[in-house]
Amino acid sequence: MQRHLRGIGRLLPLLILMARIAQPAVGEVGADRAAEAGFTSIFDGKSLAGWSGDPVYWRVEDGHILGEITPETLVKRNTFLIWEKDQPANFELKLDYRITARGNSGVNYRSARMDDHPYALTGYQSDIDGQNRHTGSNYEERGRTTLAYRGQKTILPPLQAPLEADGLKRFIEKNAWTLAIVAGSLGDKDALATHVHDGDWNEVHVIADGHQLQHFVNGVLMSEVTDYDPLNARASGYIGVQVHVGPPMKVEYRNIRLKRLAD
Repeated sequence: MQRHLRGIGRLLPLLILMARIAQPAVGEVGADRAAEAGFTSIFDGKSLAGWSGDPVYWRVEDGHILGEITPETLVKRNTFLIWEKDQPANFELKLDYRITARGNSGVNYRSARMDDHPYALTGYQSDIDGQNRHTGSNYEERGRTTLAYRGQKTILPPLQAPLEADGLKRFIEKNAWTLAIVAGSLGDKDALATHVHDGDWNEVHVIADGHQLQHFVNGVLMSEVTDYDPLNARASGYIGVQVHVGPPMKVEYRNIRLKRLAD
């Protein structure tokens, strides 16, 4: 018995150290709680209650929203799963995603529904793709196209006169809005891509507050747009997630939560 007690005595400092490493510090727990304060879930993890989308492409599986394109269900137009319960203006949105290597998706917000397709949206998008060429960029779906590439801080000046959708094309080149002013850098786009986990779960955090739109991935600010164009900017609208035209793919979403900010 004494021999066993002596053995435990020698191990006790190691066991205490392991316990301290395994348990986060009080300050870390407090910081995590503060970061999540005010957020409420908008996906119940069981069903698509409160959401609408084409059931050919969207379902709940293993507690996640799953968007899938198969060889038999290739899409001719981008299609969305849309949160129907509100059209928030100023807010923070957090969610986790996982996407296959050939996948193309995105998180839309402050978006409007299109009359020519039941599950199409036009509006701001936090871009996501399996190759991480554009993940974190700000792309305006069915609008001004790329507003800020990953690593850019941009300002969008006002247009002097309203334009129809076709009229926007004269200010678009190589799928980017040429009137966007690059006002600063957040880092090299390829270096920022190293913060994205290939084939694994990543967290997207969107902050839409007044004119400013920020996209974070895994806690790293990837792009920032300040939109001063009242003719094209969107002050509020739908939230939605996308499956994109292209090859077969899968994208999963979980832990979708929303925090409203003051108008």
